[in-house]
Amino acid sequence: MCGIVGWYARGNRTVDEGTMRAMCATIVHRGPDDEGTFADGDFGFGMRRLAIVDLSPLGHQPMTSDCGRYVITFNGEVFNHPALRAELEAAGHTFRGHSDTESILRGWVTWGPAIWAKLEGMFAVAIWDKAERTVHLARDPLGIKPFFYTLQGGGIAWGSELKTLAAIPGLSFTPRAKSMDEYFAFGHVLAPHTIYDEVLKLPPGCSLTVSATGEPRLERFWEFRYRTAPERSERDWIEHFRERFLAVTKRHLQADVPLGAFLSGGVDSSAVVAAMSRVMREPVRTFTIGFDVNEFDESPWARRVAEHLGCVHTERKVELDDAAVILPQLARCYDEPFADPSAIPTWYVSRLAREQVIVAMSGDGGDELFAGYERHYNERLVQENGPLFRWAAALSKLPPMPLPKWNYFRQRLAKVSADAALPSTFQRFFSKYQLAPRDVRAKLYRPEFTAQLDAGDELARLEAAYFARPVSRDPVENLLYADTLVRLPDDMLTKVDRASMAHSLEVRVPFLAHTFVDFAASVPVSLKLRGATGKYILRKAVEPWLPPGILDRPKQGFAVPLARWVRGDFGRYAEELWRDSGAEDAGALKPEAVTALFAEHRSGRADRSQMLFALAMFALWWKDRPRA
Repeated sequence: MCGIVGWYARGNRTVDEGTMRAMCATIVHRGPDDEGTFADGDFGFGMRRLAIVDLSPLGHQPMTSDCGRYVITFNGEVFNHPALRAELEAAGHTFRGHSDTESILRGWVTWGPAIWAKLEGMFAVAIWDKAERTVHLARDPLGIKPFFYTLQGGGIAWGSELKTLAAIPGLSFTPRAKSMDEYFAFGHVLAPHTIYDEVLKLPPGCSLTVSATGEPRLERFWEFRYRTAPERSERDWIEHFRERFLAVTKRHLQADVPLGAFLSGGVDSSAVVAAMSRVMREPVRTFTIGFDVNEFDESPWARRVAEHLGCVHTERKVELDDAAVILPQLARCYDEPFADPSAIPTWYVSRLAREQVIVAMSGDGGDELFAGYERHYNERLVQENGPLFRWAAALSKLPPMPLPKWNYFRQRLAKVSADAALPSTFQRFFSKYQLAPRDVRAKLYRPEFTAQLDAGDELARLEAAYFARPVSRDPVENLLYADTLVRLPDDMLTKVDRASMAHSLEVRVPFLAHTFVDFAASVPVSLKLRGATGKYILRKAVEPWLPPGILDRPKQGFAVPLARWVRGDFGRYAEELWRDSGAEDAGALKPEAVTALFAEHRSGRADRSQMLFALAMFALWWKDRPRA
């Protein structure tokens, strides 16, 4: 695991190793163990290494092929590299060390671009071809590892984090109005865009080839597709799930350093820890963050799972005051405004885990693959129980009262019924995870900012841009597809990568090995969502491994008591932050509308905590953003 950087000026100037070292210096946290740089005329790249597999100097990067033609930098882990290594050794290759970097490099020499589809893991890779003066860039199928790039001055620069690009003299970083609107809509910017006009994200499952002349060539090497389900009994499906899940978990345990797991006590993290316990010889080290607010505190459940599985368990409470102090540090690790409040506990559990281990396993992806969210069940209800949502719409029109819980419930009913009335699953997908719909945001925006945005039906436009057509006849499968391709890489995986790597902790997500995702795509939807029970096959598969009743409790998720926080000291901190940061200079929001938003939340008339948290994170980004 590490961070990579690079710059191919394509004849416009010489790239020196000093610039590569300056880029690497911005991401020392991603790789505190080693640094390497390489320059070749108008090309240069570098890396910071967090040593996980092959701790010897033989794992050093950049790494050059035996023939001297190819040089590689690589961020991530390839979990099937022992199998690739055996195949390459059979073809005549002699390995110097046992790192997965060497397996990729030798695989490139043998198979060329076909290597990308062979890699099971999480990766961002750059391979320089000295002879052809061409750089080959690639990102893993699910977007677990980040990859930013910019095409400026006739060349291309890239890095594992956006901040690496700011170390190159002369690059521009212009805040993009449409990206700011997306941020206030979703709490993050939708790929392939970033908050800046000039910077893009390499899409998951894609490679980018840049030669000395001509346009960069973007190609897709993997895509999510639903497959015809094999004929199996339910019992056989459950047993097959167990076998596949145990196998992929075992592959993810490769490490020459201490390893543990995040454990919330929910289905997904409990499943990962239970699988680890069955394939590891020593007890699993588990880590949990709790809260003083009972309805958000999952630590007792996590403790029960850990005790049942014989884990070495560590837990710690998060205090609100501490969270407010840590917020500026949290914001800086994302480089663009990012408003998923669960980044706070993710930050803390990563810091806690790094006290004992260098690698942690996580259950991310289980909900998106196997229908674990309430919205998946609601999508089925939309098809089968339309009148239910008409009743919800009627109740939502009742007047507000001096009871915050009623007002929040009324607000939620209005949202649910409005989503149900939308014409397609994909429009409901975008609407469901918006912090604020277009009409609410419009009241906050200045007229001159609104003039820079696209007019017309926002949800229809997003559907057309991201989903040209349904991929399944089943609406629940279409929703899972949207979750996996859009929300996972842009939100969930971004959150985990930056919060963990800020503490030099590698997080692995066995659910999201693309081979396991391919398997999940073949599982019948009736085994994912059974009545109101999501993740049915996952629950049945791991039920014998876990304490009785642990799977029966309502889903909580890695949530924080945000509404309560924002009404208290945390809210006052956020309001002061907005006022003192100069964020009004972004030209997006009306000052009086922001003031009214804070006042409305404090009064309990509506829950605006998500939007107010977004304002705080925007203010912190604006204050620290790179200037052209």
